[in-house]
Amino acid sequence: MEGSGEEFTKYRSPLVSRYACKDMSYNFSDRNKFITWRQLWIYLAEAQKELGLPITDAQLSEMKSHLKDIDFVMAAEKERKLRHDVLAHVHTFAHYCPTAAPIIHWGATSCYVGDNMDLIMLRDGFDILLPKLARVIDRLANFAEKYADLPTLGFTHYQPAQLTTVGKRACLWLQDLVMDMRNLQRARDDLRFRGVKGTTGTQASFLQLFDGDHEKVEELDRKVTELAGFKKSYLVTSQTYSRKVDIDTLCVLASLGATVHKICTDIRLLANLKEIEEPFEKEQIGSSAVPYKRNPMLAERCCGLARHLMALVSDPLQTAAVQWLERTLDDSANRRISLPESFLTADIILSTLQNITEGLVVYPKVIERHICHELPFMATENIIMAMVKAGGNRQMIRIRKRKDCHGHIHVLSQQAAAVVKQEGGHNDLLDRVKADPYFSPILGQLDALLDPKTFIGRAPQQVTRFLAEEVRPVLEPYKSKMDVKIELEL
Repeated sequence: MEGSGEEFTKYRSPLVSRYACKDMSYNFSDRNKFITWRQLWIYLAEAQKELGLPITDAQLSEMKSHLKDIDFVMAAEKERKLRHDVLAHVHTFAHYCPTAAPIIHWGATSCYVGDNMDLIMLRDGFDILLPKLARVIDRLANFAEKYADLPTLGFTHYQPAQLTTVGKRACLWLQDLVMDMRNLQRARDDLRFRGVKGTTGTQASFLQLFDGDHEKVEELDRKVTELAGFKKSYLVTSQTYSRKVDIDTLCVLASLGATVHKICTDIRLLANLKEIEEPFEKEQIGSSAVPYKRNPMLAERCCGLARHLMALVSDPLQTAAVQWLERTLDDSANRRISLPESFLTADIILSTLQNITEGLVVYPKVIERHICHELPFMATENIIMAMVKAGGNRQMIRIRKRKDCHGHIHVLSQQAAAVVKQEGGHNDLLDRVKADPYFSPILGQLDALLDPKTFIGRAPQQVTRFLAEEVRPVLEPYKSKMDVKIELEL
């Protein structure tokens, strides 16, 4: 095809080519991966030199000067011959660092670079996600505050129930997101470094290098861990760090996916009711066949990707379950896919959700119309109580009045319901109440009895307290990263 490039002749993951941000894409890129490997070899050599092994400043300088000089063609050719990716890159690095060649990867196993690199990428991936999640929470908190006292129909079983407010409903979304924030932060902070543990985790090769000096082996582990930016390493490992770490990581991301799916499903339902819409660009086309439609495409994208994110957690669960003894290599191919894809997917749903929450459109008049359609039924208890009060103070009078009033309002409610359901008419219960002489003692109170704001309970106060005590505090560490706009590619 004229004008087509080589990249269009083979499959490309939409997570990278279509959706995810540059930072997250780079975090899991081959370039970052192999630069990290080389950096880990430098950390190892620096620590070994400090502890007395015969490594020169010239060797370290040579390694550092060629940190980013990666010949991917050479590495691929060597991997085809050696059938080993780590050794291929050891040889490629050694080609640029002939003086340092004897001490590159000294005493280490492949998982020294492989697993430690994965842990660095997981940590850095969380560091990309957390500010994005904070921005979503911030935008949604502003929305909740703005609409804290706007009455709206509450739904249970997707049937009209007692009123709530638009802001209070947003706080239900926020509560889940704040839980996700805590979960992601905990999972990030719980990550440790694998460190230098050797082929089966016994550190035997390093103990041999240091002539049986256990203290130096422990110090080597500590120094490399510190150089890599971790506070702790796992004290015991097999050849790999426990794959339960991957479970923990992907579980919190899957949980975030569930939250986003629920929020965006709610937005899609409300869009159908024409109460709330996601932002709609000036030149955006909602439907190729129906020009007036405004499809909730961003919320739909979030739901579709969130399902993928939730499904990915099954991979580390099954991988951890079948790690035979000190390790088996059937984890490698799976983790190359499941770990990056989880972070890439989480990244794009947060970016998309930020775009949605920055431009949510509310239609108060539509919301009011829906309330007016249902409120007369909800107000029947208020009408009964008003009639009871108007009937006298003695106990027997109140009991008889309540029973009598309940009978009247029940009949009128059924008649009004028949008009709505069978004839498709509007809810005329209020007109029936006004026309019935029985209710003449409270006609002057009906407008007050039907004020929507008398049906929302403490929703506005709950919003205010929740935002102040639960939401704003978790955003404090990210205050300097709030003013970032999201430009969605597609």
